[in-house]
Amino acid sequence: MEKHVRYWLESAEHDLDVAESLYANKKYDWCLFLGHLVLEKILKAFYVKYNEELPPRTHDLVRLADMVGLDLEDEPLEFLDTVNTFNISTRYPDEKFKFYKLCTLEFTQENFTRIKEMREWLLKKIYP
Repeated sequence: MEKHVRYWLESAEHDLDVAESLYANKKYDWCLFLGHLVLEKILKAFYVKYNEELPPRTHDLVRLADMVGLDLEDEPLEFLDTVNTFNISTRYPDEKFKFYKLCTLEFTQENFTRIKEMREWLLKKIYP
C-alpha cells in the first residue's frame, strides 16, 4: 500500500507545481482547479495509508475528509466545500465563464494560499 500512498502524494506534488505555473501565468481558474486536485490526492493518500485499500472514486473533498476520519471544525469543512466548487466550475460550460470571472487575482491568491496551508496541515497528519 505504501507505493499507492507515494503515487497519490507524488501526483499531488506534480499538480501543485503545475498550479503554481498557472498562477504565475494568470490562469487563475485552472490554478484553483488543480488546487482542488492537490487536496483530493492528498486525502486519497491519507485514505490508502489508514484504510489499507484503494480510495473511492470521488472528487468530494468533504466526503473524503469524513471517510479518512479527519475531525475538522466548521471553518475547514466549509473551505473544503468551497474548493469542491472549483472542480465543478471548470468542468461544466454553464458554470465555466462565471467561475472564470470570479477568479480575480485577489480571490485566487486568498484561496490558493489556503489550499497550500491545508495541504501542509494534511501532510503533517499523514506523516506526524
